Amino acid sequence: MPAALVAVGQVVWAHGLRGDMRVKTLTDHPERRFGGLTDCVLWDAGRDARIACRVLEARLDGPDVLLRVEGVGSPEAAQALAGHFVAVERERALPAPEGSFYPWQLEGARVVTRDGRLVGCFRGIEPGPGQDCWVVDAGGREVLVPAVPEIVVDVSVSEGRVVIDPPEGLLEL
Repeated sequence: MPAALVAVGQVVWAHGLRGDMRVKTLTDHPERRFGGLTDCVLWDAGRDARIACRVLEARLDGPDVLLRVEGVGSPEAAQALAGHFVAVERERALPAPEGSFYPWQLEGARVVTRDGRLVGCFRGIEPGPGQDCWVVDAGGREVLVPAVPEIVVDVSVSEGRVVIDPPEGLLEL
């Protein structure tokens, strides 16, 4: 089974004539993440196609990163990779800031109410216009839990547990 990956950026388009790629960062600290990056995986997540690459150069350019990797030497080759994620193995992800976590660290966590009633298992996060919703598998039925402090009252990555205080009717939707 291939190693689990964490996307740290996404190739937007080719940049320049050497095969550099403009990468939209998907990390809170692009200077730390890309500053010491020596290798990465260019990942087509839809097909789970992976290209292991040695990083030749990564430099910040505004909110983006200009990335050059071995084996991509023309604008055409770089443009062919538009949409691919720049990823690293999960074990190489930067530590989450104090009091934070990566969504994948909660995958499979038990979601319970304050009184201990099992709701289901955490499956992921669905972005929303007002706030994100946490996707919970409630015995084959999907429940969306708004990710707000009034509802998500405690998260323990180490214990694999999320405690929620759902308003009346939320779990029946």
